[in-house]
Amino acid sequence: MKADIATYVSKCLMCLKVKAEHQKPSGLLVQPKIPQWKWDNITIDFVTKLPRTQSGNDTIWTNGQSDKTIQKLEDVLRACVIDFRNGWKRHLPLVEFSYNNSYHVSIEAASFEALYGRKNHAAHDRRKSYTDVRCKPLEFQVGDRVMLKESPWKGVVHFGKRRKLNTRYIRPFRVLAKVGTVAYRLELPQHLSRVHSTFHVSNQKKCLYDEPMTVLLDEIHIDDKLRLVEEPVEIIDRGVKRLKQSRIPIIKVRWNSRRGLEFAWEREDQFRKKYPQLFTKIAPSTSAAS
Repeated sequence: MKADIATYVSKCLMCLKVKAEHQKPSGLLVQPKIPQWKWDNITIDFVTKLPRTQSGNDTIWTNGQSDKTIQKLEDVLRACVIDFRNGWKRHLPLVEFSYNNSYHVSIEAASFEALYGRKNHAAHDRRKSYTDVRCKPLEFQVGDRVMLKESPWKGVVHFGKRRKLNTRYIRPFRVLAKVGTVAYRLELPQHLSRVHSTFHVSNQKKCLYDEPMTVLLDEIHIDDKLRLVEEPVEIIDRGVKRLKQSRIPIIKVRWNSRRGLEFAWEREDQFRKKYPQLFTKIAPSTSAAS
């Protein structure tokens, strides 16, 4: 009976259409011939059902080992679709370049390197063009004095520990030699002998400090008798400052100072004690302050 059921199911059209297969996949692997030289063999396949672009394209044509290429390109394009939606077409050349310039474990090299026998320097050169836009050239001569940025060396005991209050640059150092194109060897003091003496130019700036321009505090003499005197001229207005539980009489005073005429509101009781002569002539009360 079991054999009859199996025979019936195997011949049932509906079962053939809907029943899932649990056997091993059919067909043995047929390896393609290994090309003797580049471009001897080209496999072609299409990646379809992509989001349609504004020009109506929804398919890309891939060359190379198609299945693996398609899988990689689809993964990258998935990320592009998330960010750019239907604008993935504009980024397709960059995706192609990134894939061909990436290291492949199977061939232990990038596709470009395997094909042309050398590494592709386009990305390397492009990075320099991007970086140079945000940087400026800076050169020093042997014997120049430079300040050294402290931030890369936080934690080095010799530079001191003041955390956020650390100085941005430390003492001027003399340039001993130029190392390469963007680094200089500096003359460090003896207590910094364990610190590598070569620094990138981005961590340095030219020292414009001039010692003769410095004035020592010992040479400055201050006359304690000199005072800056600012005298009130007259009272021009009166008012009352209103607080929650009190009222304070105030006056508007015109001052004569080196900066010219100035006006300020003062407390009347305190001002009357210091300058009683101004109150011989009573000023009218016209305003109130709060």
